This record gives sequence, C-alpha cells and structure tokens, in this order.
Amino acid sequence: MLDLKKIGRARKRISSVVLHTPLAYAPILSELSGYEIYLKKENLQRTGSFKLRGAFNKIAVLMEEGRSNGVVAASAGNHAQGVAFASRHFGIDGTIVMPESTPLTKVMGVRELGAEVILRGANYDESYAYAVEYAKEHNKEFVHPFADEEVMAGQGTIMLEMLEEEPELDAVVIPVGGGGLISGCAVAGKSISPQMQVIGVASGGAPAMKLSFDAKEPIDTTSVRTIADGIAVRDTSAVTLEYILKYVDDIKLVGEDEIANAILFLLERQKLSVEGAGCVGIASILHNHLNLPKGSKVGVVLSGGNIDVTMLSLIIEKGLLKSHRKMKLLVTLIDKPGALERFAGLMREVQANIVQIGYDRTSTDLDFGDAHVSVALETKGIEHQDRIRRVLKENGFPFKEEH
Repeated sequence: MLDLKKIGRARKRISSVVLHTPLAYAPILSELSGYEIYLKKENLQRTGSFKLRGAFNKIAVLMEEGRSNGVVAASAGNHAQGVAFASRHFGIDGTIVMPESTPLTKVMGVRELGAEVILRGANYDESYAYAVEYAKEHNKEFVHPFADEEVMAGQGTIMLEMLEEEPELDAVVIPVGGGGLISGCAVAGKSISPQMQVIGVASGGAPAMKLSFDAKEPIDTTSVRTIADGIAVRDTSAVTLEYILKYVDDIKLVGEDEIANAILFLLERQKLSVEGAGCVGIASILHNHLNLPKGSKVGVVLSGGNIDVTMLSLIIEKGLLKSHRKMKLLVTLIDKPGALERFAGLMREVQANIVQIGYDRTSTDLDFGDAHVSVALETKGIEHQDRIRRVLKENGFPFKEEH
C-alpha cells in the first residue's frame, strides 16, 4: 500500500542522487492570476524530469531485495532516461524498448546513460507489450512508468519537499497522464495537509484519466494526440486511479493552444524551458481553469524540461503569430523592375521589419505579368498590423494573410 511511510523511505533511498529542486515564488504569474504561485522546478532535475525519482526508488528496492539481474522499461522519453540513469548507478543491465519512430536524439540520450535500446513497435503501446514479454523471457524486472507503488512513492517525494518549504499551501496543481506523479504527491500531500486541494491537469488530447475520474471507473481512449507527449497516455491504470479517486479533488483539461501558450509564457516571462507536459498546470492558471479563492497559495509542479528543439521552434513561431508580433503575408505585385523595391519601401515607412521573403513568378494562380511575394514581418501588435493592412490596400497591393 502507498502511504506516507513508504514515501518517506523512498526519500531516504534517493536523497544522495536526486536533486532537491527549487520551489520558487513566481511574482509575474501571481500578479496575473490573483493567486500566490510557487513553482516546483523539476525541469531542473537530473535527467531533466521528475521521472528519475520513481525509477531510482524502484530499482533501489529491487537491489535491496536481491533482484539484480537487470531491468526493462518501455518509454520514448523521461522514464527511459530515469531507468537508464538508475541502472548505471547500481551497475546492472538496463534495457529500454522505444518506438521505432523515436527521434535519434532521444535514443542517443538513453544510450549515453549506458542502457541498451531496442527499437520495436509503431507506438508506445506496441513497445510496452514487447517490453513486458522481453522482461519475462530474459528473467529481468519490468519497471512500469507509473502503475507501481514504489515508482509512485518516489514521485511523492516532490510533495514532501514542497510542504517543507511552504507548509501552508492551499492547493497544488499537478500534471496527469498515467497518474503516477499525482498519486504519489496526493498521498503525501493529504497525509500531511488534509485540507489542501490537490488538482490534476491533463491534456484535452489525452483525456483518459479525466474521463475515468469523472466516471469513477477506468475508461480507455482509442487514441491520443497532444504536444504534451509526457502525459500522452491512452489507457487508464486501475492502480493509479484508485489513489486518485481517494486523494485528488479535481482534474481539469487544457487545450493544445493553451499548452503552447504556457510553454512560451514560461520561456519569455519566467526564463524557464519546460516541456508540454510540465506546462499544463501553468496553462490551467493562465486560462482561468482553476476555481480557487483569490489570494490562495498555490504550488505548481513543472514536471520536466525535455522539450524537442523542433517542437519548441514551432511553438515560438505560432506564439509570435498569435500575439501579433509576427505577420505572414502573400502579396501580389506587378512583375516589373521597381515593384519589389516599392513594396519594401512601404514596409520601411510603417516600420515593419522584413525577416523572410520569397519571390514566385510561376505559380499557376497568377495572371501573366504578376508575381507573388511571400513575406514574414516583425510587428508591434495588433494596431501595427492593422496599419500595415491599411497601407497595402491604399497602395493597391492585393494580399492574403497566412496563419
């Protein structure tokens, strides 16, 4: 059974290896939300995620029990690195089964930690099924990413640290995928501070645990689609759901645009690089999903910082467009000397900086003698963009906006 004593024992096991990450007051977010916000920065954890806590505790327990023949895990992300790190620490074989589509950088990251990587399956579920069978065939221990009480106990050490630093938290906001993190934290939190609200946040593109929480029984989904890959769990675990129904007060859903906005907010305003799964709590606050009294003291777990660079660049691009700091136009002009210069001159007059430009005179939707100019502009807000639109119309430049 998962209880405070088990979480306390987990803390002793992991204390020499796992970092006690900062719990920092967030003044900008506090002012915007009307709450007193504290950020638990597990994005600064070794391996870049809270997952190290649970994986290390589980493998430490296996070592105590003399089961040292090696471990197997299925993961394309943070759990893989946690298991690989712990395996190397204890000097045992670690095998990670990853989907065949896993980016090379993630594969190399796990191999650099000393684990063997097997690429098998089109998705996580296929990798998981293979990993379970592989562990049985090779007499190795399978380390589940969340449906394991020793893993949950390791994750629960986060809450012990938070309440030691801020014992009067009114609420904690925690990402939810498979439920291992929130289960461990909720058991620890409610055991120490029963009146504290424990609120989970899941992605609307991976709502299995929210649906199960509302129905009070496990409900699986047919697919998941979210930029928060760390909580992209299709099927609900009965193991974690039992603890969630007992200790968690509510689970909220946030949308993809809200998650992307939270990633950009933390990067720009808090100077923190946090992955999609780690940002869902911030998304729930920025977009007013929490119904807490104003002035509430709220702890938010930033569960990890391992965001793919390609994904980050895409989110930044979309964020700039949504916040009216960038504008993409397809402008039609007469294909003759001086036409492009005249367009550029207008942009100079309205103080719009051209950061990217392309010239096309062969598109089939063009009249003879015309050309398309695709242009990206740095702009200074919605009023500035309105001025650009007005100037282009007044000077006879047909255009379309790209989003």
